[in-house]
Amino acid sequence: MAADARNLTGEPFVARSPDAGPAGAGRPAAARPKRSVPPSPSPPPAPPAPGGRTPAFAAPARVPLPDASGPREATTRLIAHGCWYPSADPSGTRVAFICDRGGVPQLWTGPVDGDDVHLLDDGPDPVTEVSWSPDGRWIAYTTAPGGGEHTRVLCVRPDGGDRHILAGAEPGSSAHLGCWAYDGSAIAVTVAVPTAAPGPDTTAEPGAPGPGAADGLLPAHWRDRAGDTRLLGPAPHTAPGPGLPSPVLTVRTAAIGAPGGGTAPTAGFGDGLSAYLVDPDGVAAPALLAVEKDAATLRVCDLSRDGALALLRRGPRGRREAVVLRTADLETTCVMPVADGDPWIGGFSPRADTLWLRSNAHREFAVLLAAGLDPEGHPRGWSVAASRENSDLELLRCARDGASAVLAWNVRGVSELEVLDTSGVGGPGADASGVGGPRPGPGAGAPARSGRSGDAVARPGRSGETAVRSGRNGGVAARSGRSGETAVRSGRSGDVAARSGRGGGVAAQSGRSGDADARSGPETVPPRPVSLPHEVVTRITAAGPRLLLALSGSRRRPGIWWLPDGATPVRTPWSSRDEDAVPPGRPPVRPVPLRPTARDGLPLNGWYYRAPGRAPGEPAPCVLHLHGGPEDQERPVLDPLYHEILGRGVDVFAPDVRGSSGYGRSFVDADLGRGRFAAIDDVADCAAHAVLAGLADPARLAVMGRSYGGYLTFASLVWHPDLFRTGIAVCGMSDLATFFEGTEPWIAQSAAHKYGHPERDRELLRALSPMSRVDALRAPVLAVHGEHDTNVPPGESEQFVRAARERGVTAELLTLPDEGHEFLRADNRRLFRRAAADWLQRQLGT
Repeated sequence: MAADARNLTGEPFVARSPDAGPAGAGRPAAARPKRSVPPSPSPPPAPPAPGGRTPAFAAPARVPLPDASGPREATTRLIAHGCWYPSADPSGTRVAFICDRGGVPQLWTGPVDGDDVHLLDDGPDPVTEVSWSPDGRWIAYTTAPGGGEHTRVLCVRPDGGDRHILAGAEPGSSAHLGCWAYDGSAIAVTVAVPTAAPGPDTTAEPGAPGPGAADGLLPAHWRDRAGDTRLLGPAPHTAPGPGLPSPVLTVRTAAIGAPGGGTAPTAGFGDGLSAYLVDPDGVAAPALLAVEKDAATLRVCDLSRDGALALLRRGPRGRREAVVLRTADLETTCVMPVADGDPWIGGFSPRADTLWLRSNAHREFAVLLAAGLDPEGHPRGWSVAASRENSDLELLRCARDGASAVLAWNVRGVSELEVLDTSGVGGPGADASGVGGPRPGPGAGAPARSGRSGDAVARPGRSGETAVRSGRNGGVAARSGRSGETAVRSGRSGDVAARSGRGGGVAAQSGRSGDADARSGPETVPPRPVSLPHEVVTRITAAGPRLLLALSGSRRRPGIWWLPDGATPVRTPWSSRDEDAVPPGRPPVRPVPLRPTARDGLPLNGWYYRAPGRAPGEPAPCVLHLHGGPEDQERPVLDPLYHEILGRGVDVFAPDVRGSSGYGRSFVDADLGRGRFAAIDDVADCAAHAVLAGLADPARLAVMGRSYGGYLTFASLVWHPDLFRTGIAVCGMSDLATFFEGTEPWIAQSAAHKYGHPERDRELLRALSPMSRVDALRAPVLAVHGEHDTNVPPGESEQFVRAARERGVTAELLTLPDEGHEFLRADNRRLFRRAAADWLQRQLGT
């Protein structure tokens, strides 16, 4: 999340009634435009669907925008600012990045080792992702109009000229950034549009009542929707769990979007997603890569250098998949489960004979998997190239030359970074160099086709299928090969061990128990650790021969560091200094880990922040802060909200209850279905632990959280009404039925996997909803919501506040204008921090 600004003003607390005007009604951003943009042209007709596949839902339309060329300075200069999401030019000397020094996350560029930075887009829409093209001619980036949840993909020249919307300008659509073609001739973009409801639910029992609001009916866009989600408990995992047999993963050759071609189950709702290769120069028409109906996510993560293969990530959280696609005939050659978290899941070696993936398939923790690929993109076998006991691989960056990979491991919330030599560690079936030879000619491989520089066009193939050909540098070209089927079989407990082959390749053999391990040969070079000046790495990217790291820590704002010697990180001059992280006189608090135990014996984790000036043995007023997700994880990074609360004399305990990431898949899945009741009890158990440890005053406990943490806040106040003196729920769900009615389709699909299907699990969702127990509420509550939140609609806060007031309980609602699910504008973040700290100080009597 973006860092916010220093607290230098004193805005009064403004609370809005849930019955007040339009801001409290949670209308989408489109209803209140903040600035005019040129009208969108009619989108081009969707490309024909080859071979009976699902047709594309929307083709991206190019919309020119006013230039933002030349040096531009922010109207407001914040000393304490954050910089994150770096992307370097091909030489590695200049960087495009996101910075909030102007009060909102915006696109900036500057030299790695100088402070001459420039603002490239001075618009009010927050920037969320950045990617500099491999040829250096373009910078692509994503914005969130109005601060809401829908996004657009834009392109701009490095000097600020020729700025235009690539995708997402059409009303109701959203666009997401993918990877660039190797030569920079095209960029992958995913366009999302709402899909029509499918046919009747033939799996439901005749006459079975549907879930929903008080009338028992679903809204029109939910009725008759089928799904595959039925949650009665956590899904089993094989390592290091109870030794249940792992399923055989069979990968069939089938087109994405074709009937029966997908392996990921869907909940019967979601957006229609179409992935395209788009020419940033606007010369060629968009080329269709993949289509998914009722899908949660679809992102193009990598393209092979010859353009013959594409690596896609798809599926809802908890069920992500990596898909290898032949671009010539849009045939799927490989599907492998991958981990949640960072969407950039891996990539191809330079000659596409090895695939690298960050995956937790059939295991508790994510590892680095390697697969040798045949010329048509089918895996020859899988091996584990790197793993750590009880630690997730959370970030992976493969070098463009294929010689190394940079790995970031999550060790109980703290990052550990290392560089792995991959030059001699090809996947099973790769040649002795680990890189492989060139792809064969027609009939098996994908030779580059010549064309105009920058072209990326779609043309019909022999069977009417869509093929892609590239510009002059051979970026995107493909021919189809033969079909086939690949099965990946597990060992006795679903584990795979790797041993080196004679030629430097890696052969797969079955293991017996525990996580898979890599048994290296004598030529294997141990990973080289990289010392970090701060606790958490949020992004890794190449800068020519060097690396760029986005770092956060408990004592600094997010910043960007580079490694001039490959070993010692150096802060970029335009990232804020550590000493400027907070106002002078009160340094940030470094948290200490706590290890509570749940009432059912499950070990929990968390970070405790002690307010300055408190004697070691003196119990203090304390607020439990609960993260979102549920799969997020509390990390030891500077949170200005915590800093504000600590300054009021209130301790902060930020626990990871069951359902959090970082502790294995079984822990993530421990809150599925009825396990959510135990997650609510975890909150109470964490409070009890802080009290028994002598840290927290049992008479002055509070609970707060955002998103899913806001739901847990509402739930804790009604399940444990006598435990907490007050609560602050930020963008939280209060009724799971109304949440499903109003949320985004892709959110609904992921949520159905986590909470239950809104139709078949109606009674469970009702039992889990705080509104069903609101009569038990005793403590005053403050609800906070973004006006344009379409992830968790503002009505979730409004109805809980209204119900509390009807029962005589003190309740207030703070609605932040021009914000969505995330609060991104410095003035609103500052207002929220002060309002929350004021509320806690007043209710806890500090």
